Amino acid sequence: MIKIIKKLNDPKKIQDFLDKIPFNFEERRETYYSPVQMLKKNKAHCFEGAVFACLCFQKNKIENYLMDLKVKNLKKDSDHTLCIFKINKHWGAISKTNHSVLRFRDPIYKSYRELAMSFYHEYFLDSGEKTLKSFSKPLNIWQKFGVKWVESEKDLDEIAKALDKSPHIDFVPKVNAKLIRRAGKTEIKGAAITEWKENKKVVK
Repeated sequence: MIKIIKKLNDPKKIQDFLDKIPFNFEERRETYYSPVQMLKKNKAHCFEGAVFACLCFQKNKIENYLMDLKVKNLKKDSDHTLCIFKINKHWGAISKTNHSVLRFRDPIYKSYRELAMSFYHEYFLDSGEKTLKSFSKPLNIWQKFGVKWVESEKDLDEIAKALDKSPHIDFVPKVNAKLIRRAGKTEIKGAAITEWKENKKVVK
């Protein structure tokens, strides 16, 4: 693992590596793989990709955090986890996703809020309803959890729960909530493109 991480020494390389990893559809159960487990299983979803990216950045001395994008209704949609990083005073994001949207962000944003806002208009249902509710403040997993989680054989439930419970900031000002427009037909069509196909034959 160390050899792989040393080679992944900039954001572009990390994102390119994660894009080649098959998407984890959690066919049998909900998972929060550690970086070691992710490499062994050779699959990842957003949280697993984000913690792996944090490890790569940390080993290469690049400032990094986790960020949670929380949706309004989990029955309709899913939260999303990012690894956000800061280089030359500007923020960017690594994003493991199976869709054509919610992807990598170049380090061009002046604040983590500005970065988070760039995801808002891309997060919608097939009906066009925009579903993002809030984004978390950057979570430094190194300060809170040390390094043992990197090689854990168990799922990283503790980190996932801490991220979920961390302070969040609402995307939409209440006074403008009624002004939010649904995504158009072209946007919905473009967002329907996926990178990996789910194996429907897996026995649960």
